Amino acid sequence: MASRLKELIRRRRDRSARRNPAVPSATQSKDESALGSEMSFLDHLEDLRWTLIKGGSGIVLMTIVAAVFSDFIVEEVLMGPAKAEFFIYNYLNFDAQTLVLQSRNPTGQFFAHMGAILAVGLVAGAPVLIYYIWKFIEPGLYPSEKSGMRFSALFATLFFLLGVAFGYCITTPFALQFFYAYQISDLIINEFDIARYFSMVTWWVFGAGVLFELPVVVYFLSKVGIATPERLRSARKYAIPGLMFVAALMTPPDPLSMMLVWVPLILLFQGSIYVSKYSIRRRELALKKAWGDVPK
Repeated sequence: MASRLKELIRRRRDRSARRNPAVPSATQSKDESALGSEMSFLDHLEDLRWTLIKGGSGIVLMTIVAAVFSDFIVEEVLMGPAKAEFFIYNYLNFDAQTLVLQSRNPTGQFFAHMGAILAVGLVAGAPVLIYYIWKFIEPGLYPSEKSGMRFSALFATLFFLLGVAFGYCITTPFALQFFYAYQISDLIINEFDIARYFSMVTWWVFGAGVLFELPVVVYFLSKVGIATPERLRSARKYAIPGLMFVAALMTPPDPLSMMLVWVPLILLFQGSIYVSKYSIRRRELALKKAWGDVPK
């Protein structure tokens, strides 16, 4: 990691020197011009520090915005799947029940509220942090690397948002309804603790977002030659039961909920084979260009 950072800073310094050659003016000596055109290693570290400060400020700002609109975030977003009139239930004509939530800890509601605000602020402010990090590393990248990074960032963001939407609209509501309706005795009433409820919703929503990054992981593994379409096809017979196990961990132990997660994961794995094929083709083309076999 440290060697990669040094290499990136060296590239930024070299490219900065090439874009801004040391041309002394009437009031500036050649040595002073050279110092102004080429940043030192410590200058780049200072630049990195300010990059993290600016990106962190975006997260702080979005956390403040989340605090201002915390009533809407808690009542409509986080508590939405707990209500019988949740839009997914209405759309699928599902006979849902409104969950009963309790706070069995004196600080339960306070910390659940603060945790929800911080989680929303972190997610909403993450693009600001990513933007400033991108602006820092961009001068140290070659043109082909820049285009690849833009595509990868868009690719990863799209699939993560698809996974979050799937987890919020499909996994979470059906899992909550299953656990709320499950009883081993009529003497036992299901009433969820508020802290546990928020942790379950967070796990199901963001866990689905992470699982949907499977094509992105395969794309990067294919770029370095680890994953290939042939290897993925041969591993399919092991991947299908493995994905079933993952779906079982992410959902309640009923067949319907597990199938709702398992089938999309299989489709993502199948799509990853085509992603790998595309990545391998681009890698081979880049190698041919580097050796002069294909006109640039």
